[in-house]
Amino acid sequence: MINMLYIHGFNSSPQSMKAQITRDFFAKNYPEINFHCPQIASSPDTAMAQLEAIVALEPRSTWLLIGSSLGGYFATYLAEKYQMKAVLINPAVKPFELMKAYLGEQVNPYTHECYQVKEQHIVELKALEQENISNNNYLVMVQTGDEVLNYQQAVEKYCQCQLAIVQGGDHSFIDYENTLPNIALFFNLPLILA
Repeated sequence: MINMLYIHGFNSSPQSMKAQITRDFFAKNYPEINFHCPQIASSPDTAMAQLEAIVALEPRSTWLLIGSSLGGYFATYLAEKYQMKAVLINPAVKPFELMKAYLGEQVNPYTHECYQVKEQHIVELKALEQENISNNNYLVMVQTGDEVLNYQQAVEKYCQCQLAIVQGGDHSFIDYENTLPNIALFFNLPLILA
């Protein structure tokens, strides 16, 4: 059995465009894959507990990870802990540094949840950092026009991994839908016949 876990980014949700495009693509072309895309909690510790609980539902099956932005940071933690393959889309590399700018009240634009980003969340994020990564487990896709994250950080951290560096674009990853066949290929899924 194959399971896919899509992990959305900060202040995002399963209703985000990338999450929906991913769900639709795999449902159409690989209906045998169980697709999971939870609304993850705003607290990093709670979010990770959620994600690990999902993986624990099918511990013996193959898990494929896709993480966008902060979700890419979480996916890296899971990929290292469980030796899973992961695709990272404009991943956050040091979110514990960036999160200082978001301390205080936040409102998720998708769910309208009002919550607090606290100093403790920065500590929790730092604790999830993976210094050493497995070179063969990742496909890392970045766009140089990312206005939220410095794409060079991802290029440096994952320099020994499969890298797709696209000139221009933005943090949402322009033309993401056209990358999905390559993502399937990275996961060693059968080729889609037109």
